[in-house]
Amino acid sequence: MAELKYISGFGNECASEDPRCPGALPEGQNNPQVCPYNLYAEQLSGSAFTCPRSTNKRSWLYRILPSVSHKPFESIDQGHVTHNWDEVDPDPNQLRWKPFEIPKTSQKKVDFVSGLHTLCGAGDIKSNNGLAIHIFLCNTSMGNRCFYNSDGDFLIVPQKGKLLIYTEFGKMLVQPNEICVIQRGMRFSIDVFEETRGYILEVYGVHFELPDLGPIGANGLANPRDFLIPVAWYEDRQVPGGYTVINKYQGKLFAAKQDVSPFNVVAWHGNYTPYKYNLENFMVINSVGFDHADPSIFTVLTAKSVRPGVAVADFVIFPPRWGVADKTFRPPYYHRNCMSEFMGLIKGHYEAKQGGFLPGGGSLHSSMTPHGPDADCFEKASKAKLAPERIADGTMAFMFESSLSMAVTKWGLKTSNCLDENYYKCWEPLKSHFTPNSRNPAGPN
Repeated sequence: MAELKYISGFGNECASEDPRCPGALPEGQNNPQVCPYNLYAEQLSGSAFTCPRSTNKRSWLYRILPSVSHKPFESIDQGHVTHNWDEVDPDPNQLRWKPFEIPKTSQKKVDFVSGLHTLCGAGDIKSNNGLAIHIFLCNTSMGNRCFYNSDGDFLIVPQKGKLLIYTEFGKMLVQPNEICVIQRGMRFSIDVFEETRGYILEVYGVHFELPDLGPIGANGLANPRDFLIPVAWYEDRQVPGGYTVINKYQGKLFAAKQDVSPFNVVAWHGNYTPYKYNLENFMVINSVGFDHADPSIFTVLTAKSVRPGVAVADFVIFPPRWGVADKTFRPPYYHRNCMSEFMGLIKGHYEAKQGGFLPGGGSLHSSMTPHGPDADCFEKASKAKLAPERIADGTMAFMFESSLSMAVTKWGLKTSNCLDENYYKCWEPLKSHFTPNSRNPAGPN
């Protein structure tokens, strides 16, 4: 596979044209009477026209045929995609899933769309408020099928297998330990090369942003220049009556047929684009004295709500780093949170739970449900000599955190057959160490 090229910078105003058609971008205007190369001009708006300039998102696409050239949409089988948060009764328990099983190619061919499974979510699609978490389990490429989401943005976290993603803006290769964001309305198709698995955070009505840095200052966490945007690439390919465009609209799936590839954009410019990011580029910040800084210091992207400082969803990672805090219990502390926390593992072993929490699985700790390190982790960390140490080498865990109280789907609780019914047992060995006659018991330090 030839090395793909990208444009650098988060949220930048970018311009790109396929080198096979130099000068395809109109000069000095967006919508000339006749576009260069007799292309069609089409605007894709990711925000209201009247949003302030700092939040206005739109791109102009110059394409061989406009995207309106298709037959009517018709409802298709939903598979395991849902936005019905009342399928099963609420469950406040700590939930953990074993690695979700990928269908074997020899048994059934499943592409990215047919392999979507909604695990949990909250809110209302029609009012553009909420989120969903999906698992994708697939083993074959999409071929003459593409997908676009009218409901929200997809933040895609591949865990097993790389993704070659064709978009209207160009091509991206996204591998495990990278993420990508396909924003609302953008058409894309995914090629896979093996049995493939990953996680998706979908947000309705808002877009992902870089978090504000506050006292951290100008630099740190995910740097804007490390986000990569595809460059223009087109295919002028006829598929008479045989190309399927799949749309998710109000939580339902629809399909329409057309005669050409949708990836016929010769040039584009704007600030509303797909993008990818390598998690290894995250600049980790941590305590160098004592105690823990809040896990918000590990936020890569945030989707803000109307309440200052409260997110519809945050994407948080726990990358390799140094632990140096003195007189401190260094693993994650025991916690009850007004937020909902879904955790996944891309690779390695998460420090607070060495067993049971595995790559390709997940856990959900709902609003105000207590959670924290298992008994073995607590005992070891309480007795450890506090020398500087490397944490999480070879590991990448992440969290989708939300201010909304998420409901789990029937697939998540039952059909997937991956729910770990014994999760609660990891805390049962915890025992009292209370010393009522000694305020300062002897410790390792």
